[in-house]
Order: sequence, then structure tokens, then C-alpha cells
Amino acid sequence: MTGDLIYVAVIGAGGVGSHSLNQLNLLSKSYPNIILVLISRATKSLRALDPQKGLSLESWEKDLDASTSPALSIEQTIQILTLLPGSCVLVDNTSNQDVANAYPECLRRGISVVTPNKKAFSGHISLWKQIQEAAYKAQPGHDTKGLVYHESSVGAGLPIISTLKDLVDTGDKVLKIEGVFSGTMSFLFNNFAPVDGEGGKWSAEVKKAKEAGFTEPDPRDDLNGVDVARKLVILARICGLDIESTDSFPVQSLIPTELERVKSGEEFMEKLPQFDSSMEELRNEAVKEGKVVRFVGSIDVGKKALKVGLEKFGRSHPIAGLKGSDNIVSFYTERYGSNPLVVQGAGAGGAVTAMGVTADLIKVIQRLS
Repeated sequence: MTGDLIYVAVIGAGGVGSHSLNQLNLLSKSYPNIILVLISRATKSLRALDPQKGLSLESWEKDLDASTSPALSIEQTIQILTLLPGSCVLVDNTSNQDVANAYPECLRRGISVVTPNKKAFSGHISLWKQIQEAAYKAQPGHDTKGLVYHESSVGAGLPIISTLKDLVDTGDKVLKIEGVFSGTMSFLFNNFAPVDGEGGKWSAEVKKAKEAGFTEPDPRDDLNGVDVARKLVILARICGLDIESTDSFPVQSLIPTELERVKSGEEFMEKLPQFDSSMEELRNEAVKEGKVVRFVGSIDVGKKALKVGLEKFGRSHPIAGLKGSDNIVSFYTERYGSNPLVVQGAGAGGAVTAMGVTADLIKVIQRLS
């Protein structure tokens, strides 16, 4: 496909970012009108000397490592993109709040945004509304605004947001959304409380997940439930609910109260075994009922009620039978009746998250070309 040039700037070249840049390299074979003009990471940046030629997608990593240019602020990045002669796309692979706060300004200037950054869409509702008002809509007077896609802000590469938007946009009435939204929590509970056999000690399973790279460096950032809460806020807002923030509904934390304020993740892991008994009690209680315990999120759209926390499920329930770090999201709607539409698959990992980002970028390119 050919067409007008589309300039792409990438912020964040770490785990997800590096995968997305490598996927962009493959994508460029089908879309030769893509021009990579800027890469910026926390400490340094790389900018194309000739915007018409762009940066090398083959040697970007080596070129970025060799760069002596300091990292660019989001304000500097927006200014650079504004001066380019064609359509521009900002790919934000970070979880940076300052970058998220700048999305409305990007969109107003006609710069499209593709991102897995949850903070822009799950923070205070005022930012959400600014983004919606600034984004392009298929109406007169909106043709200069940028597009915004953020599939990977919920469920990595799984088509959760796009599925929900299709349901809403085609007039279906969403009644309830329920599922396992965290690859980390999925991995933990599938091993701690498996359907068949016995699980290990809770602290040992947390350690295993940390060593496998499924948790944040400080596991408390996963165990506090906030990640799942952010995803629920995003989906609830797409359903039309004005949820103020993640503080607006119950979010169960699995961090023992006594360990909430320890100084480091290492100290937390060292002391966590002291609290294994309480988690084992929950697991054993579920076993006596012929069930397993899982960490889930749910949205009752009619009641405008969101909830994050532990629940028990029968062993034959789809949520109970998950494997590895899989996510599962069930959409209960008027059209689908008592048999929900289910999306299931890997919900964590740099490559699959980047796939969601790249798929969104393709949608933007196709709409701009």
C-alpha cells in the first residue's frame, strides 16, 4: 500500500517498546509510507536528520544506544511532530502519567495516539473526557483531530476493547462484564489453587511468579489490585458509566496490612511467608465447597457497580480452568443472553502486548492512508 507519508514517533523502547519497533519493521514492508522519525526512552533519544528518509527500522536499537541526544520531553516531542508536513502518530509504550496527560493536546493538533498506557483512560474522569472531546469523530468539523486507539490497555493483545466497542456501537445492551484481567494474578492462582492437585505455599508462588517475570519488581504493585481496577474503569467508561476513578469502588488488596509500608520489594518478599496461613485458609475453605478461589473483576452495568477481589468458582467454571497467565473476559449482553461472548488468551507479555499496539497502529494507518 502506498499513500501520503505517515510519520511515527515512539516513546518507550523497553520491553513492549522494543517488540513494537521490531513489529513495525515487519509492518513497513506492507506499508512503505510509514516513516519512523523519532524514538525516545527515559535517558536518550534518536531523531531523524531527514524526516523524509526517517530512521532505520533495521538498526534502530544500535543507533539509539549510540545516540548522545538527551531524552525529549513530551512537549518537545509534540512540537517536533506538529512541524512535520504529513500525518503523525505518537506510539506511547510507557506508563508515564505526564505523557498520558498530553494526549488531548496531541489529538487537538491532529497527532494520532496509539498506546497501552492505562493511566490516560483510567485516571480521573476529567482526563478521559478531555481525550474523548479532543479525538476525531466522524462528524463535520472534526477532520483535523487525531485518532486514539488503546486496545493493549486492557488484556495485552486480546481484542477486549474492540469487542466491547463493537457491542456498544451496534446497539447491544451490555449487562455485565466479568473475568480474570491480570496475567500475574491468573498465573498466581492457577498455581496456588489449581483445579487438579495441590498448590504450593502462597509466598512460594509469589516468588515463582516474580522470578518468571510475571510480576512487577515490587510484587505489591500487582497484589494491590489496582491494575485490575484500572482495566475495569476503562471498560465501564466505554459502556457509558461515569466512573470517577479507581477509588470509586471496592478493590481488594492481597497485601497484608503489616507489609503495606515495608521499604522495599525485597523486604516484602522476605516477610511474606509469615502470612501464608491466611491465604491457605481461603484456599482450603474453597476446596471443602468443591471450588477454587480466583482473583476477578466484574462490572454490573445496570447497577453501575464495579468490584475487584477474590471469589470462589466451581471446578467446571471457565474461570477456574484457566492455564498459565491467561486472561478471560465474559460479556453478558441482551443479544448473547445467558451464554456470554467470551474472549480468552494470553494476557501478559511484551510480544503480545506489542501485537495489540501494532494492530492499533495498522488501524490508524489504514484510516489515514
